[in-house]
Amino acid sequence: MVAVEAQYDSYTGKDIGSLSVEVSAELVSRYAGGVQDPNPAYTGPSPFGAPVAPALVLHSAPHRFSGWYLQNRYGNLHAKQEWWLFQPIMVGETVTLRSLIADRYIKRGRDYVVNEVTITGPAGDVRARVATHQSFMLDTTFQGTVVDPTREKQSGRQFAATAPEVLEQLPRSHKLVDQAMCDAYSGPGRNYHNDKAEAAKLGFPEIVVQGTMSTCFISQIMTERFGAGWWQGGRMSVNFVNVLWVNEAVTAGGLVMARVPEGGRTRHHCQVWVEKADGTKVTVGTASAITT
Repeated sequence: MVAVEAQYDSYTGKDIGSLSVEVSAELVSRYAGGVQDPNPAYTGPSPFGAPVAPALVLHSAPHRFSGWYLQNRYGNLHAKQEWWLFQPIMVGETVTLRSLIADRYIKRGRDYVVNEVTITGPAGDVRARVATHQSFMLDTTFQGTVVDPTREKQSGRQFAATAPEVLEQLPRSHKLVDQAMCDAYSGPGRNYHNDKAEAAKLGFPEIVVQGTMSTCFISQIMTERFGAGWWQGGRMSVNFVNVLWVNEAVTAGGLVMARVPEGGRTRHHCQVWVEKADGTKVTVGTASAITT
């Protein structure tokens, strides 16, 4: 994960700039190993012919940019992420990332900055958009423990999936998020997502697993179920509602709640989540994909 700089002037509409990223076989391999997603389409034939990159291979695209974090980084957390997938990125392609602060707002005692990144292919075609909501503490003097593992046991931290009608259960994916996964996903630099001492500096008693890792787990099950219809037309909007700590086991799951015509195709609307072994949700939201 690329380090970010503290900035005072994070305002809506601020153009953060652009950069190029080669989606190399090495980058894809690092992703697949970091989230334990060994899809053969990443290295061999895919629905698009040649090897295709994971739909969320640039899972932390907004964090490749400096110039949008607030000055007070103590206790900052990922709060929400949204994805719009339009066309796949093929392994070996170089894409351009363009970053913009799309919103800034205050909610429940935190200051939120939304960094939206548009990903374009070599010909300028839009492949995807991603918006990350990062939350920062308003109290710049606080120096205690920001979140401890007991918080999620409170009644207000429970998030149950609502299911008035379930059309289909999505495949499930089970993970044990250990130190090696955190290093592969959030390294090689030391930070609060892979180093306990760094986590303590920001007010956390243990390594905070990077929130976007759970979006990759959800992407994996959406890819398994919908294939090309996830790469071409997938949508996701999820909230990170509880902290996932290192060495905790989680399961990604989902339910198809509705099927809606979209031109000559069908969009499948899903509830999705990632939960711990005791049922505590760490990520909840919606996703959708296309079938012909």
